[in-house]
Amino acid sequence: MVRDRPQVMRPARSVWARLWDLTEIRWAAIATVLFALGGAAQLSGAPAPVWWALYLACYVTGGWEPALAGLRALREKSLDVDVLMIVAALAAAAIGQVFEGALLIVIFATSGALEAFVTRRTADSVRALLDLAPERATRLRSSDAEDGAGEVVDTAELVVGDLVLVRPGERIGADGQVLDGVSEVDQASITGEPLPVLKEPGDEVFAGTLNGTGALRVRVARAASESVVARIVALVEQASATKAQTQLFIEKVEQRYSITVVVATLALAAVPLLLGAAFTPTLLRAMTFMIVASPCAVVLATMPPLLSTIANAGRHGLLVKSAVVMERFGQTTLVAFDKTGTLTEGTPRVAEIEPILRGSSGGLSVDEVLALAAGAEQPSEHPVARAVVAAARDRDLAVPAAEDFSSTPGRGVTAVVDGRRVRVGSPALLGEIAEAGRADTPAGGVTDAVGRALDEAARLEEIGRTAVVVLVDDSPAAVLGLADRLRPDAHDTVAALTVLTGNSPVLLTGDNPRAAARLAAEVGITDIRAGLLPADKVDAVKALQAHGHRVLLVGDGVNDAPAMAAADLGVAMGRRGSDLALETADAIIVRDELATLATVIRLSRRAHRVVRANLAFAATVIVVLVTWDITATLPLPLGVAGHEMSTVVVGLNGLRLLRAAAWRRATP
Repeated sequence: MVRDRPQVMRPARSVWARLWDLTEIRWAAIATVLFALGGAAQLSGAPAPVWWALYLACYVTGGWEPALAGLRALREKSLDVDVLMIVAALAAAAIGQVFEGALLIVIFATSGALEAFVTRRTADSVRALLDLAPERATRLRSSDAEDGAGEVVDTAELVVGDLVLVRPGERIGADGQVLDGVSEVDQASITGEPLPVLKEPGDEVFAGTLNGTGALRVRVARAASESVVARIVALVEQASATKAQTQLFIEKVEQRYSITVVVATLALAAVPLLLGAAFTPTLLRAMTFMIVASPCAVVLATMPPLLSTIANAGRHGLLVKSAVVMERFGQTTLVAFDKTGTLTEGTPRVAEIEPILRGSSGGLSVDEVLALAAGAEQPSEHPVARAVVAAARDRDLAVPAAEDFSSTPGRGVTAVVDGRRVRVGSPALLGEIAEAGRADTPAGGVTDAVGRALDEAARLEEIGRTAVVVLVDDSPAAVLGLADRLRPDAHDTVAALTVLTGNSPVLLTGDNPRAAARLAAEVGITDIRAGLLPADKVDAVKALQAHGHRVLLVGDGVNDAPAMAAADLGVAMGRRGSDLALETADAIIVRDELATLATVIRLSRRAHRVVRANLAFAATVIVVLVTWDITATLPLPLGVAGHEMSTVVVGLNGLRLLRAAAWRRATP
C-alpha cells in the first residue's frame, strides 16, 4: 500500500557532484593536480626522480583515455589527433622535456573534459525528462475497485490495460486514460502549459505529470518505453548520435590532414638531421610542429555550437532530432503550413451567434438562447458541445441543468432545459421542423423562420464556418457559426518567417477552399493550396523544391506525414501530433508555440556563424604557430599553450549558445 510506504526524497546533487561523474573530468582534474605537484617539486629543488615521477603519473592519468582512443583508431586504419598528441608528449619526454609533455597532456585532457561537459549538458537537458516519471505505482486488481487497495509495482512492469490508482500529489506513472475521478493535473513538464489541466473520465494523462487534489483511476494506454516522455527522449537522443554535414566533412579532412602532419613532422626531423643538424633541437622543433599543426580546435569547432543550440531549443519546447536538422533550419527558404491543428488550435469555438426570432419565441435574447443551448449540450462530449458550453461560460452565463438528454449521431442533442425543449445540431434539423410544420411564429410561420435559418446557415458555411442551429420548443431560435480558433502567435509567426526566409509561407490543407481562404487572410498568407489529399501535399512540396526552395513543412496529423518526409525539414506539433507525424518529423514543437520556429531559425543561423568563426580562428592560430615554428624557434611550452588555448576558446565559444541569453537574442 502506498500510504504505508512514504516516498523517500532524494536530495538534489550539486553541479560539481554531477560533473565529477564524467570520467574525462575526473582524470583531467587528477592529471592537473599531479602536474601542479610536479611543477612545485621541480621549482623547490626536489630530486629529479620525484618530480619526474609526478610528471609521468600525470602522463598516465591524463593520457590513458586519448591513447586508448588513438589505438582503437589505428586498429581501424584511421589516424586522429589523439595519436598525434600522445606521440608528441612521449617524444618530448624522451628528449628530456618532460615538463612540456606533461603540460601538453594536461591541456589536451582539459579540452577533452570540456567537450564531455558540452555533450553532458545536451544530454542532461533531454534525460531530465525521464526523471519526472515515478519509479513506483499502485496497480489495482478488479477486486480492489471498492477499497482502493492495490499492489505497489515498478512502473516499468505496467502493461497496457492495467488499472493504476494515482493519489493526490503523486506523479502519474504511465500514459493512460482516466476511468474514474476528477482532478487537476500539472502537465507543464510535458506540454509547457502554465496552469493545471482538469482531468475527468475519458481524458488522457501522461507519465511524469503531477496529480492535484483528486484521486484518479487510470487505465494504462502505453507501456513505459512508449510513453510520451520516453518517445520525446528517444527522439532527441538521436541528436548526440548523429553528426552535422559540416562535422562529417571535417572528419574526412582530419584523416588526410593528420597523415599530412605526420609526414611533414618526419620530414622536418629527418631532413635537417641528414644535413648535419643537432639532434635535440631538431627533434624538439619537429615535435612542436606536430603539436601546433594538429587540428584539435578545427575538429572541436563544429559540434559544440550545434549541440548547444539543440539543447537550448529543447529547453524552450522545440526538440530537434539531429545536428543535421539544426543546420538545415538555418538553410530554410520557404515554410509550408498545414491548417487544422497547426495554424489553428484544432478545437472549434463559437465565432458568431445569429438570432432568427428576434424578440419573439417568448422574448428570448441572444444570451438566453446561448444559455439554453449550453444547458442542452453540457452532458455531451462532442467538440461542438464543448464549444457551445465554453461560449456560454465566456459570457459569464449560468448554464442550467438538462433533463431527458439524448444524442443522435449526425443530428445533434435534445434535452429539456428550464422547462423548454431544446435541440442543438446540424442544419438538417431545420428540414425535420419544416416537414413537421409545427412552428408558428409572428414572423410568418414555419416557412419564413426556417428559410431565414437556412439562409443564415448557408452564409456561415460560405465564409468557412460550421453552422449549428438552435431550436427552442421546435422553433428556430438562432444559428451559431463555429470556427477553429487561430493560434495567438500565428499571424506574427507568418510575418517573422516571411522576413527571415524572404518568401511568404504557403498553406497546404485538405480543408475546403473557403475555410482555407478565410484563415489565410487572417494570418497573412497569399499562396493557398486547398482540398489536398496526402499525395497532393507531397506533390506540392516537390513542386516548391523544384523551384529551388528548401522547404520546412509544419503539420500535426497522419495526412501530413508523407509531406513531412518529402520536405527538407518536417516539424510536428507536439500536443496534437499523431504518432506517425511525430515519428516522421525532424523536430517537434512540444508546446505548440509557433513563434519558436522563427527563433530556432535565427539560432541555427547564429550557430552557423559561430562554426565559421571557430574554423577561421582555429585555422589562423595553426598557420601562425606553424609559420613561427618553421621560420624561427617556437618554444614548445608556448606552442602547446597557443594550440590548446585555441581549442579551449572554440569550445567555450560554442558553449555560449547554451545560455538563455542566446535564445532571448534570437527571439524577436
